[in-house]
Order: sequence, then C-alpha cells, then structure tokens
Amino acid sequence: MNTEKFEIEINTLKKFYELYCKDKHKDLEEKSFELIYKDKIFSIKLNLCENCFKNINYSFEKLQACPHEIKPRCRKCPNPCYEKENWKETARVMKYSAIKLSLGKIKSRVINLFN
Repeated sequence: MNTEKFEIEINTLKKFYELYCKDKHKDLEEKSFELIYKDKIFSIKLNLCENCFKNINYSFEKLQACPHEIKPRCRKCPNPCYEKENWKETARVMKYSAIKLSLGKIKSRVINLFN
C-alpha cells in the first residue's frame, strides 16, 4: 500500500471513531501521537475516550502491518489479521458512523433543494 492510501485509511478511521465516540461516550480526551509508515511520519490528533483510543490504536497497528500491496477491504481480505472481538467492535463503529454521515449528506441535499 502506498503512503497516500495509508493516509486516506488513517483519516477515515479517525473520522469514524471520533464521530462514534463523541455520540456514545462522555469522557473524551485529546491525544496526539505519530505513526510511521514507509519512512513517512503522520501526526495525528484524536479526541476519544480511553477505550476508543485503544481500539483505534489496534486498527492503526493492523493497518501498518498490512502485507497487501493493493489493500483489499478488510471484510474481503483472504487473510484477516483482526482478532474476532476487535473486528466486531471496529465494524460496529464503522457501521454507525457511515450511516450517520450518509444521513447528514441526505439531509443537507434536501435542505439545499428548498433554498
């Protein structure tokens, strides 16, 4: 996977986890850290609770270790690297956030029709 694809993947995880955590949890903390991928450093600021921070770190570790040059969607990966419980938690976060983001786009389109 190239560094541009890696950056897209980490930004997607960041957006989805922050939306989920903001809606579901109260004890959010701002945390900053760096990820290194193929000699490039990515600085990341997150606003998450401790549990969501632990889960997104797990996802980042798996993403950094992904052996595929062209990364498949994790759901369709022939050799999944997530442990089953972690996969279920990440899938729950992704599903919730994707639905919420989609509904927000539909709402803004409807509002724009009447303006």
